[in-house]
Amino acid sequence: MTTLDFTPVSVAAPRPRQVWAHARTEAGLILGNGEQSLLALVIPVGILIAGRFLGSRLGLDFQSLAPSVLALAIWSSCFTSLAIATGFERRYNVLERLAVTPLGKSGILLGKATAFALVTALQLVILVAASLALGWRPGFSPVVLLVAVLACILAAGAFAGMALSLAGTARPELTLAVANLIYLFGVVGGGLLLPVASYPSWAQPLVTLLPTAALGEALRSGTPLNLIVLALWCAGTLVLARKVFRWTS
Repeated sequence: MTTLDFTPVSVAAPRPRQVWAHARTEAGLILGNGEQSLLALVIPVGILIAGRFLGSRLGLDFQSLAPSVLALAIWSSCFTSLAIATGFERRYNVLERLAVTPLGKSGILLGKATAFALVTALQLVILVAASLALGWRPGFSPVVLLVAVLACILAAGAFAGMALSLAGTARPELTLAVANLIYLFGVVGGGLLLPVASYPSWAQPLVTLLPTAALGEALRSGTPLNLIVLALWCAGTLVLARKVFRWTS
């Protein structure tokens, strides 16, 4: 006669499974949030459509605008959405409670990073498909493609470091306000949508040093020098986030 043992096994799941489960949960929450969906897809797609049919009247080149919108997608998800979500998770003690589970602090960070990487990759696939359907014809080469991939990775790290530094030190209401203001500045004055050459000559050296401009220029022109700016921002903001981030509000 076979005896069934229903005694719970008090052993944590393997580490990769823990992180993957947390990443799936995070990604589902991001995709199910209306505000974040607006930032992630609705606004970028709207800019693409407007630029395709009205850009010539405003002096915008669609071939340059399309990669700029890809940069905008990374900016919106890896900075604005991450900052706001993390800020309110601190307010409601979500991070504090998860940190004492087997997932731990490192698991939370790995899960968040995986989730936002997946969401950002999905954004880019959709926006690239939409851009190609609207007439974008990029000139691909191995060097340009490599620069674009590295720029996206470094920019995502830099923006995430900025987001965690803000969300880990400020109240969630302040994080919400400041994150949206910085988002708008990056779009309008940070060289994200408009090429650096379109800014006044006195402002161009300053704009060039911003991570938003470095990402935009890297995707628009494929210039490897922008990777240096992004690498410095990535290293600096992640170190800052590690020093100033607080798990409780």
